[in-house]
Amino acid sequence: MKERLDLRKKFIFTCDPVSARDYDDALSLETDRKGNRVLGVHIADVSHFVQPGSAVDREAYKRGTSVYLCDRVIPMLPEKLCNGECSLLPGVDRLTFSVFMTFDREGEMVKREFAKSVIHSQARFTYEQVMKVIAGGEDRAHRLGRRETKTIRALSELAQQLRAKRFASGALDLEVPDVQVELDNAGNMTGLKVTPYDESHQMIEECMVAANEAVAKELWTHGIKILARLHDSPDPEKLEMLRAELRGLGVKPGNLENPKVFAQFLQSIKKHPLYSTISVMVLRSMKKAVYDGERMGHFGLAKRYYAHFTSPIRRYPDLTLHRQLAAYLEGKNARIPAPTLKRWAKHLSEKEQEAAEAERESVDDKKYELLEREIVSRCLVEYEAVVEKCMPFGCFVQIPELAVSGLVHVRNLGRGYLRFNRHDQTLGRWKIGDKLKVTVGSVNRFERKIDFIPVKRRK
Repeated sequence: MKERLDLRKKFIFTCDPVSARDYDDALSLETDRKGNRVLGVHIADVSHFVQPGSAVDREAYKRGTSVYLCDRVIPMLPEKLCNGECSLLPGVDRLTFSVFMTFDREGEMVKREFAKSVIHSQARFTYEQVMKVIAGGEDRAHRLGRRETKTIRALSELAQQLRAKRFASGALDLEVPDVQVELDNAGNMTGLKVTPYDESHQMIEECMVAANEAVAKELWTHGIKILARLHDSPDPEKLEMLRAELRGLGVKPGNLENPKVFAQFLQSIKKHPLYSTISVMVLRSMKKAVYDGERMGHFGLAKRYYAHFTSPIRRYPDLTLHRQLAAYLEGKNARIPAPTLKRWAKHLSEKEQEAAEAERESVDDKKYELLEREIVSRCLVEYEAVVEKCMPFGCFVQIPELAVSGLVHVRNLGRGYLRFNRHDQTLGRWKIGDKLKVTVGSVNRFERKIDFIPVKRRK
């Protein structure tokens, strides 16, 4: 412990979902002599336990990331580490890597420092608890104590300031609610639980983004190449396709090649009745974020310097960055050969994409099972659908309630011949954004196809 910064007497806490099993980040906030805010982001020091080249390290690299399926987690690290020694549980000493960022009144980061540390988390909060403190009065917050209440509200205020600055710089505000599949004891899907992306989630996100940026900037500006989190701007062709789709909805987005205009457009559609449909369109136009050892920059976050540092329990690139930062602080060689970085970036990007695909497939599989059970039991549920694309053979619709899409065949959309207008993206009277009630008609789980049938209303 002697070589570590001892933070065990500081008020440090974690904030995670109720269902969280491992806790790899904790927060603190203090004020310096000049009145500046000093944000502390304390990350589990996985690198202390996982040595380069060890059997655990080799397996962690092979996996690349943890995979979160509907009914289970396939962890990157052994459970004894991810849920034990590396988990920042309250009331116990834990080894961490701390990032201290000093912000002035305008929210500008005027100083950044890093240190291996030891903490003793004094509280484990859930997002729901933190949100009550942020939004509620003194009576609601009183049970958490005055110190806890004051710290949480100050952290939220700082986070909102940082968030506003990012959006002013052209960051994209695509709020995606956290959707969790609810299962019964037999593993069958019973519904979806949507958690709104509120100020409690934003508080944690902004603190983590700030820490990731601080570490990336420190190393990159000192000539140390790292596994950057690269997110390129969209291709002009994709943006033109997006503009055409938006025009079909009667939406005029402006010059989307200008990041600030793009950001302003996303802000302007927050209350649009077709916001979820438009969000899907925008996401489809975006390039995927990947790891890169030669280039740096994150279009979506509007950050020049960005890398992953805050989740070493579940992401190997974060563990790699921990090791490089530690070597840099100790005056050792923190550089990784360019060919090695390139190989790692390719492998870890692929593993992340595989994990994301597996997670999507896991969720989709449960949704298809649910709809299949409706057909078998003949207990068909009426869903409100939104037309998201028109084709000569029918309309693709989205079911917001299930976050699933399928086809309504042209034969079910009306009597007689329906003309498809490619220019207006219409099929007969049907156009993008129209709403209709549907029930499930057929499900092909293996081909990932769903047919919906419009509900006929009695006259």
